[in-house]
Amino acid sequence: MWLEILLASVLGFVIYWFVSRDKEETLLLGDGWWGPGAKPTAPEDESIRPFKVETSDEEINDLYRRIEKVRLTPPLEDSRFHYGFNSNYLKKILSYWRTEFDWRKQVEVLNRFPHFKTKIEGLDIHFIHVKPPQLPAGRTPKPLLMVHGWPGSFYEFYHIIPLLTDPKNHGLSDEHVFEVICPSIPGYGYSEASSKKGLNSVATARIFYKLMQRLGFQEFYAQGGDWGSLICTNMAQLVPSHVKGLHLNMALVLRNFSVLTIFLGPRFRKLFGYTERDMELLYPLKEKLFFSLMRESGYMHIQSTKPDTVGCALNDSPAGLAAYILEKFSTWTDSDFRDLEDGGLERKFSLDDLLTIIMIYWTTGTIASSQRFYKENLGSGYHKHNWMKVHVPTGFAAFPCELLHIPEKWVRFKYPKLISYSYMARGGHFAAFEEPKLLAQDICKFVGLVERQ
Repeated sequence: MWLEILLASVLGFVIYWFVSRDKEETLLLGDGWWGPGAKPTAPEDESIRPFKVETSDEEINDLYRRIEKVRLTPPLEDSRFHYGFNSNYLKKILSYWRTEFDWRKQVEVLNRFPHFKTKIEGLDIHFIHVKPPQLPAGRTPKPLLMVHGWPGSFYEFYHIIPLLTDPKNHGLSDEHVFEVICPSIPGYGYSEASSKKGLNSVATARIFYKLMQRLGFQEFYAQGGDWGSLICTNMAQLVPSHVKGLHLNMALVLRNFSVLTIFLGPRFRKLFGYTERDMELLYPLKEKLFFSLMRESGYMHIQSTKPDTVGCALNDSPAGLAAYILEKFSTWTDSDFRDLEDGGLERKFSLDDLLTIIMIYWTTGTIASSQRFYKENLGSGYHKHNWMKVHVPTGFAAFPCELLHIPEKWVRFKYPKLISYSYMARGGHFAAFEEPKLLAQDICKFVGLVERQ
């Protein structure tokens, strides 16, 4: 019996060593064409064109007409946000949208930063490119690519960009000053949607790498949460020599051995490397993992299987679109907000900011194409990158209200060159949008560590 136990232990160790060893693999860069029809024989136009967000009376009047004809279902008594977006509070949102929200003013806000478009792999890729207004003598800015997720957009970064490009005038140290590039994922907002199946996170990472090359950056930092974290991770797997450092506020690391230790964590906390703070954020496991993920992942199954079905409804109804998206800005910001009649939305965000996010989806008609990104990444079988490690310097900001807490040991398994792991004081899934100062400070701390290596 003891011999069998010993052999099983040795075998388990060998398997663990084999799957966890730090093999420095890279993904094949490849190429792609996502525009309509066959790829032209002529070289692609690589020019970078200025772009401005615009609107019209026709666009605004059509929105008002649809809001005025809304038909809502009354909520159950005392249901708050437990059944989804509470329609009593949605009435307030719609009233503000129709009578007080000024889309023309928000268009001016969007245009405060320089917008551009350029053709890459057959798609018109939108991005904002913000340079520092002033630099200390003899200094050059550090290029930083920031990538959004769903249901967000480039606008999530509008409050953090000034802290990174002009830190001294916003109460932060100017030891590190950044030049920030925020692209829109293809099929989101002002980036053209793919005409073909298969545009996943790896293809997007390649497109954004080509964008950075086109802008003249051979080496740069990358930062992301949600889909942005996966896209930036894939970029580090594709071209590690070009990604100087990778900073994340979310990581998809569930396919590793360390995750299995979660079931024994309460008994063997120190053995498995869990801190007291990890225990607070992970347990009780039934609530923090199973019930929470069950509550918050229904949308994922829909969008990973048949995104166009719900996309048809949402693209036709501004009220439906607002309810579907803003519900995520409620419970993904803090799961306890589901106990509130208004979902806690105005505790962290202004209605103007939230409705600007909605309007980017509404005016571009991109909700369905944005949802297809789930189908391409989660509904299409095996992806090699899920099992590959990342061998660039990595920093991780663990926000306490994120959908699932990721302990340092889990992160380090996939990112062996993790040099910074921070337990953030507050904040949830939309880190840059919720807590721009905290995130900016952690990015600067990480970059400082990289620069001193």
